[in-house]
Amino acid sequence: MDKAIAIQSPLVAKNIARARQRNPEATPEQVIRSLERMYVSALTGTGAAVGGAAAAPGVGTGVALALSAGEALSSLELSALFALSIAEVHGVRIDEVERRRTIVMGIMLGGSGSATISKVAERTGQHWGRQIVAKVPSETLKQINKVLGKHFVTKYGTKQGIIVLGRVAPFGIGALIGGGANAALATLAVRAGRRAFGPPPPTWP
Repeated sequence: MDKAIAIQSPLVAKNIARARQRNPEATPEQVIRSLERMYVSALTGTGAAVGGAAAAPGVGTGVALALSAGEALSSLELSALFALSIAEVHGVRIDEVERRRTIVMGIMLGGSGSATISKVAERTGQHWGRQIVAKVPSETLKQINKVLGKHFVTKYGTKQGIIVLGRVAPFGIGALIGGGANAALATLAVRAGRRAFGPPPPTWP
């Protein structure tokens, strides 16, 4: 997780710029929708590609599992980039590593992540992504991340384990499993991101 966040943080501005290429006059909402599409497409594509490669003739199970494990790291990196990018578009600048961890894990865990954050932070209401940056002390964030970390290893790790085994299935089934599973994970993250930050700002700051 830390490696994924560290690698992707410097790329946030470039990712947003790429989303604005086709329409430099795009509103924040249009850019966020573009970021969502890019994320779902990228994650689905990597899952299907690895699943297809793992099932290719002559590829042993060990190599196939290694390919899938590498793709799991790529998924983390893509998800970290997505979460930090939409935070930036919402005007939520996250300079502290601890806050980045909370945002990324909270979005990737979906509903259970937001519930955990609200409970530990003792705050209620919508759009926890903004509250985390503006109002929650660093010590509270560390407590939140400890709890989120355990959930993340259990929930996300279990899902990835099942997906990794599914990708090594023969006859092209692995590509379907890899692509479909990644698409489902990306869709859940998109929904969680919308809940975390709420409606996009009407104009750029």
